[in-house]
Amino acid sequence: MNTLKPSINHNNSNSIWIIAVMIFLSVMLSSCSQKKKNISAEDSKATAQQLFKDARISMDSKNYEEAIKKYEALEAKYPLGRYAQQALLEQAYAYYKYDEPDTALDTIDRYMRVYPRSPRMDYALYLRGLVNYSRGGSIIDKVFPRNFSDLDGVRQKEAFQDFSTLITRHPKSPYAVDARKRMHYLKNTLGESEVNIAKYYMKRGAYLAAFNRADYTIKHHQGTPAVIEALQIKVCASRKLGKTGLADDTMRIIKLNFPTKTKFSCLQ
Repeated sequence: MNTLKPSINHNNSNSIWIIAVMIFLSVMLSSCSQKKKNISAEDSKATAQQLFKDARISMDSKNYEEAIKKYEALEAKYPLGRYAQQALLEQAYAYYKYDEPDTALDTIDRYMRVYPRSPRMDYALYLRGLVNYSRGGSIIDKVFPRNFSDLDGVRQKEAFQDFSTLITRHPKSPYAVDARKRMHYLKNTLGESEVNIAKYYMKRGAYLAAFNRADYTIKHHQGTPAVIEALQIKVCASRKLGKTGLADDTMRIIKLNFPTKTKFSCLQ
């Protein structure tokens, strides 16, 4: 019995590939062209020094939108000039102040890739941490602010990592002192976030998940206030799971280390 096999027209396949590439290039060129069109007639005639000066004036007056336009014009016209490196970093700060954290982070990352040996790398790391640290979530969070520890822990962890990298690579940086303070605060709030998740699991009756989350908090957030609540949750979760021996062992730890915290309710 003969089996029919679908024939592949290589010419058609190649044609489709060529068309796809042409469309991609067309979009890219259109994007570049659009960027140039956005430069005002005044900025198109300005020197790099003048654009940089105008951007600084806008920054000082807190007109971040105008500053961004000046920095973008400078980058488009003079990408390899002596002002380009400083302008890119200041542009990232302007995006941060203009409440565009994603664009600010993209700009900082681009700065790090283009200028890996920059003497201002410590500031770039600090600014990256600051952007992640200050990200306020959705518009709902801004209208009805929640506790910082209730927000998505991913952003907090990224900020912690940014500040940690800064301190490790540039321990004598003038930004290191503030970075350490923010790391201390982040460590406490990250611990509180983990405890809040454990409490949620307890309310849902997911006692094993609550136990594991509390145990994780104790192991990874030593020295924070969250450890006390995590130990208490371990006791409650252990009892619910029928692990009375484990609950008793945990209670002994609480009595030994936190004697004033031995009275608590397991009603979640």
